[in-house]
Amino acid sequence: MAQDRLRELLARVHERLSSGTHKLDADSRQQLDKVIRDIDRDLDNTNAAVAAHSPRLESLAVRFEAGHPALAETLREVADALVKAGI
Repeated sequence: MAQDRLRELLARVHERLSSGTHKLDADSRQQLDKVIRDIDRDLDNTNAAVAAHSPRLESLAVRFEAGHPALAETLREVADALVKAGI
């Protein structure tokens, strides 16, 4: 159940990024892509502690708060779901 919610939220992040409304600088985009890939990878490995990615997501959410509030909110939802999953 928790993994399904996480995958749904990650899909929402991908949607927001693909829509073209969030024009991120190259460094921000690279960092976000990396953390999302890392979470996707760790979700496939049931022994991985995906909650460890939560601080990285929160840091990116703070970075995007002013210019991309919807994306920041979605990242915080993912971070919260990671912590709640306790995987």
